[in-house]
Amino acid sequence: MTASITLDPARAKRVQLCADRLIDSGQFCGVAWQFAQHSEVLSEGQSGWLDTPNGKPLPADAVYRIYSMTKPLVSVLALQLVEEGRLRLTDAVALYLPKFANASVLQADGTVRKANAPMLIEQLLTHRSGLSYDFLPGCDIARRYRESQLMERGDRSLEALVDAISEHPLAFEPGARWQYSVATDVLGRVLEVVTGHSLDQLLSHYLFTPCAMNDTAFYVPKDKQSRLASLFGSRKLGEVPDQLQLPQPLTPLDVTDSHPVNAPGTFVRGGHGLYSTTGDYQRFLPVLLTGQAPSGERLLSDSMVRFMWANRIPEAQLPLFIGENPLPGYGWNLTGRVLLDLGQAYFLTLPGEGGWGGAASTYFFVHPDTGLNGVVMTQYLGSAVPIGDDLRTAFLQAIN
Repeated sequence: MTASITLDPARAKRVQLCADRLIDSGQFCGVAWQFAQHSEVLSEGQSGWLDTPNGKPLPADAVYRIYSMTKPLVSVLALQLVEEGRLRLTDAVALYLPKFANASVLQADGTVRKANAPMLIEQLLTHRSGLSYDFLPGCDIARRYRESQLMERGDRSLEALVDAISEHPLAFEPGARWQYSVATDVLGRVLEVVTGHSLDQLLSHYLFTPCAMNDTAFYVPKDKQSRLASLFGSRKLGEVPDQLQLPQPLTPLDVTDSHPVNAPGTFVRGGHGLYSTTGDYQRFLPVLLTGQAPSGERLLSDSMVRFMWANRIPEAQLPLFIGENPLPGYGWNLTGRVLLDLGQAYFLTLPGEGGWGGAASTYFFVHPDTGLNGVVMTQYLGSAVPIGDDLRTAFLQAIN
């Protein structure tokens, strides 16, 4: 059993001070956080506004677009199906999605050739599938994704999105390198085919209900839309980032076309798309730490938790990069990043820490050895400020 952790009261105030500073300087409209040890909250709060600066105060139960923080939920769901014997990491994706059976790889000279090996479920989970993302600079497949509006069209079903993905060549041979990608969208569609149920139904049954994530879904009901935080940013989803500059302006963004609010059962994605709250997402984190929901219900075995935390990226494929941005010291397990070398990390953290974030600057971390975990929520696409790392630093420095 891990030892109970306490915070120095004076130093713990730095979390609020850090958040207030980011709001007062106009870098963000509103920010909320919750840091805990397992399910015991050690620090929580919010700063700023829900909609516009000096508008409605940010409520504790504000609803956020969590973008890629959707991915760990879908990955855990896949591992639950592995434990049920309904899926294997060694399965070829084409076993469930035949349109990937004859995948081709784009060559440097612009020609394509048939892939030498099949894309595997394990490679979808670890972003080594050969797929790409539309916002990645210097990638011709990313350019093709942009031209086909893969991320911009929220009116497409998950099946239609994955069919569109399958029409493009791969950026590289499956397994050859790590590249952040639409792989979790493809994985989500695989899970639908495996079970015969839609991804939103599966997530609700396997995770949202047992974790009491009552405000988490791919849409926001009308009676909750007054709690939806406004989105700001420097670019829309799918656009190649410009040179990041500070101070960053609070420019309102309308993402209704790519991230609809009112499309229950239609807008479903594996790699992004969920709406959630700080408290809801924090109730998911114990599953990553122990395999159990906060109620104690077992959702993953102890063996699977240990199995899923192991780094799966060969040393030759490190360090990881998202576009031109490095993730020094980190590898990747079956649900997200995992710190391998503390001496390479840029921000205060702990050996073996893991987690991920979302495009609108949402963020979470978990640390299996101590049970420490945390969620940071805000709404800024394309931020130059690492707000999640900053607040994690302010939290960790307060530990006695």
